[in-house]
Amino acid sequence: QVQLVESGGGLVQAGGSLRLSCAVSGGTYKINHMGWYLQAPGKQRDLVATISNGGSTNYADSVKGRFTISRDNAKNTVSLQMNSLKPEDTAVYYCNAQYRSGNIVRENYWGQGTQVTVSS
Repeated sequence: QVQLVESGGGLVQAGGSLRLSCAVSGGTYKINHMGWYLQAPGKQRDLVATISNGGSTNYADSVKGRFTISRDNAKNTVSLQMNSLKPEDTAVYYCNAQYRSGNIVRENYWGQGTQVTVSS
């Protein structure tokens, strides 16, 4: 089974930075799309950033210019560099891995999440 383990969350002051990392293990050979999502208490899980095997990226409007997603295919890791953090960024951040074919999500995996707290 594909497993995702996040790390790098923590407490930071507004304006600070964090770098989240996600290690993917198991049957990863078909994974071709990865990303980060956030979920605040009482709210739905929302997209932060995604990246394809080819390097194409997609960002939520709220994080454009502040966050950068990257991946290392050889190491099966995906990272999220978070700069200029704001209190509204506070949430649990979840790593996501997908196998997409024909623009359809065929397999979908989630990590357990890592807490990011930004103080004002």
